[in-house]
Amino acid sequence: MTTQELYTSLNYVNHSREKRAEMAGLISNNPELITPLLKVAFTINDPISCKACWVLEFTAKENLPFIFPHLDTFAKNLTSVHLDSAVRPMAKICEYLTKSYFSKTPNTTQDALSTKHLEKITAACFDWLITDQKVAAQAYAMTSLLLMAKKFKWILPELKIILEQNYSKGSAAYKARARLTLAKIK
Repeated sequence: MTTQELYTSLNYVNHSREKRAEMAGLISNNPELITPLLKVAFTINDPISCKACWVLEFTAKENLPFIFPHLDTFAKNLTSVHLDSAVRPMAKICEYLTKSYFSKTPNTTQDALSTKHLEKITAACFDWLITDQKVAAQAYAMTSLLLMAKKFKWILPELKIILEQNYSKGSAAYKARARLTLAKIK
């Protein structure tokens, strides 16, 4: 399947779990499609890129190692994603990666993610926290940054400052997640 054929197929994906899971199944059965999927996902001003991000998230949830060969591309382009519907799944993928990387059980994510990847994910997560993003993306960023602080000690004071500064103007959901995160920092 070419990038154009994949792009056309993504037109039929909608918000329903069923459609996203169906397309993620196609990707999981054909991991070589991750390359064109990422190409579409990082066509950042195209609304179809959001659908590619949804499918990438579903694929990563079930088969995280499928994106390992593409971590350079993923990490490099992460901060360019800006459409709300694309940021949330990308933030969720970052959470999957960091949770797996910082797992106490040895796993392949720990070998696949380099310090450079972790730094780029950290930068993206901070961007999502300090810009006007939906709560879900910010919640995933908080989780990722809290875990990243195990490796990069400078994160905790910065994260604490940002959460405290944004707390008063945050939604109820933001405040709830920020309270949990701040409790873990202290």
